[in-house]
Amino acid sequence: MTDTPDLFTTAGKIADLRARFTEAVVDSEKVAKQKQHAKGKMTARERIELLVDPGSFVEFDEYVRHRTTAFGMDRSRPYGDSVVTGIGTIHGRNVAVYSQDFSTFGGSLGEVAGEKIIKVMEFALAGGMPCIGLLDSGAPASRKASSPSANTARFSA
Repeated sequence: MTDTPDLFTTAGKIADLRARFTEAVVDSEKVAKQKQHAKGKMTARERIELLVDPGSFVEFDEYVRHRTTAFGMDRSRPYGDSVVTGIGTIHGRNVAVYSQDFSTFGGSLGEVAGEKIIKVMEFALAGGMPCIGLLDSGAPASRKASSPSANTARFSA
């Protein structure tokens, strides 16, 4: 008998989603809290929760992972790829938010993290809402040669 859910059933798909959520959000947040609180800092999710109205934040793309295989990066593929993105409300007004996660790759801006930020910015633009960025990063990542600078250029455009 195996602990792997049967993905051909609805119950199995729900069990798989719950397991992924636990790994992507619950477990990773525990690790992030240990790292960040030891430095007197809040986690990316804590900063967002403090900013937006209680219970209003809906996270985007918490299951994405970077695609890099260079420098042995294929052995470390955490969910979320160093940025938390989504929407919430502040005093009832819709806002898009992204917050860099310093506990993952030092909050560095890799290709997938950049794509997540661009996605939430485009969502904000389409919905006519402000977009707030909470930055906590060492530097752009060099996981893929041109992507970080290309994405940075797209942020400013």
